[in-house]
Amino acid sequence: MTTPPSTSRPSRSYDAVIVGGGHNGLVAAAYLARAGRSVLVLERLDHTGGAAVSTRPFTGVDARLSRYSYLVSLLPRKIVRDLGLDFRVRARTVSSYTPVERGGRPTGLLVGGGERRTRESFARLTGSDREYAAWQRFYAMTGHVAQRVFPTLTEPLPTRDELRRRVDDEAAWRALFEEPVGAAIEEHFADDLVRGVALTDALIGTFADAHDPSLVQNRCFLYHVIGGGTGAWDVPVGGMGALTDALADAARAAGAVLATGHEAVRIEADGRTAEVTHRSADGEHVSAARHVLVNASPHELAALTGEAPPPPAEGAQLKVNMLLTRLPRLRDPEADPREAFAGTFHIAEGYGQLAAAHTRAAAGELPDAPPSEIYCHSLTDPTVLGPDLAAKGMHTLTLFGLHTPARLFARDNDAVRDELLKSTLAQLDTHLAEPLADCLATDTDGRPCIEARSPLDLERDLRLPGGNIFHRELSWPHAQEGTGHWGVETGVANVLLCGAGAVRGGGVSGVPGHNAAMAVLDGARS
Repeated sequence: MTTPPSTSRPSRSYDAVIVGGGHNGLVAAAYLARAGRSVLVLERLDHTGGAAVSTRPFTGVDARLSRYSYLVSLLPRKIVRDLGLDFRVRARTVSSYTPVERGGRPTGLLVGGGERRTRESFARLTGSDREYAAWQRFYAMTGHVAQRVFPTLTEPLPTRDELRRRVDDEAAWRALFEEPVGAAIEEHFADDLVRGVALTDALIGTFADAHDPSLVQNRCFLYHVIGGGTGAWDVPVGGMGALTDALADAARAAGAVLATGHEAVRIEADGRTAEVTHRSADGEHVSAARHVLVNASPHELAALTGEAPPPPAEGAQLKVNMLLTRLPRLRDPEADPREAFAGTFHIAEGYGQLAAAHTRAAAGELPDAPPSEIYCHSLTDPTVLGPDLAAKGMHTLTLFGLHTPARLFARDNDAVRDELLKSTLAQLDTHLAEPLADCLATDTDGRPCIEARSPLDLERDLRLPGGNIFHRELSWPHAQEGTGHWGVETGVANVLLCGAGAVRGGGVSGVPGHNAAMAVLDGARS
C-alpha cells in the first residue's frame, strides 16, 4: 500500500523543509516533528516511499510486490524503536542456494538450514571440510567487523583512525578497508563457486572487478555484511511499503505536513535561512525554512541549488519481479524448491563467471552468462499475496541481475532490456527441471506476470542518477575531507543531504535521515 495524496496545503514557513518523501526523508521528518519542529515534506509523486514501496504491478492480480528495494538489513532497530514504528521483519531460514553442475551431474551449495546441513553441503560440493572451515573463519571475521562498525552508523562520523581502533583487528581491517576484497576471498577459499558466492555481496548494484584498485567493491561488500551487527538480510513483513507507510504515519502523527504532488524546483539558502520553490497542480509555491534537508541524489541537490554537478553516477543492475503459479522443480535432486528459493538463489555467479561477465560488460557487450540472484518473498511472508493466490500455492519471485551497467542500455533501452531478460532467464532454466515460463502466472489480460527494470528505467521513474541504487559510489563509513560531523553536511550550513548519497547512505537504512535530523538538533543545542 502506498500513502494517499495529501490534502494539506503548504504554509509559508517551517523549521525544516524536506525535499523528497522517500524513506530517509520520512525518517528525518518523524524525528524532527517529534522534537517539536515544524516540518514540511515535499514529494513530487502522488505517494511517499520513493524506491521502498509495495505495488500491485500486474493487472487484476492481488499480489503486493516490493517493486524496487526488497530486503532489509541496514535499518537500525534504534530507528524502529525511537519512532514507535509498526514494522516487523522475518528472518529467512536459508541464506543461499547456488546450483551448479559438477562432474556431469547437477548439484549445489546450500548455506543455511542448520550448521550440520551447511557443512554437509560444502563437503558434498567440494569433497572435503576445508571450504566450510574457511567459510566459518571468513564470516567470523566479517561478523566481528559488523559488531564493531554497525553501531557507529547512527553516531557522529568517526575518523578513519577511530574506526580502525574500534574494529581492533588489523587482519580484518586490511582485508576489508585496505586491499581489494578479491585478495581476501582468494586467500580463504579455493573452490570457484564458493569464491563467487562470497564475492556477490561486493557487486550488488556495483560494477567492479574483485581486484578493482578503487576498492568500490570493498565498500559495497562492507555495507552488505554489517547490517544489524550480523549481516543478516531479512524480509519486510507486508512488503517494503509497510516500512514507508509506517514512517509516513509516524511523521504525520508527530505533526509533519506531507505534501505529495509537490516538486521542488529551486533552493536558495544563505546558511541561516532558506527558501524552497516548488510546483504542484495548482501553481508555484515558495516555502521558507531554517533548514532544508534533501532526500534526493547529489546530482539533484546540485540542480536545485545551481551548483556544479558531481561526477556522473552509473547503476549496474537488472530488477525483475514475477508471480508464479508454482515454484519450479530443480535439476538437483537434493534441492527442495521451497528451501532453495527461500534464501538467495545464485545463478551464474561462480568466481570465474563473475569475472567473465565483468570483462564482457566493460567491453560494451551484454554478459554471455548474465549473473543474477533470486529470492521468493512469499515463502517467508505470504501476507503479500491475496488469500486466493496463497491458497492456490502461488509465489512471488524477485530477480536482481549483476554486471549490467547503464551504458549497455543507451543504444535501445527496451530492446537491450528484453534481450538481457531472455538470456538471464535462460541461465536460470539450465538449473530447472521445467522451464520457468511454464510456471509464470498471467494477469487478467492474459499477459505473463513478469516485469523488468533496467538502470535507465530507474533513472526515468525514480530519478536515480544513471539508475544507481546508491545515488553514487558508496562511501567508507568514516570521515574524509569535507564530510562533516554527521556525514550529511553540504557547502551551505543549513542545507543537508539526507538521501542515499550521504556518507553512510545506501540501502534501506534510514541512517542518512536519522543523521540529518541529529545534525539539525545538534545545531540547535550548540
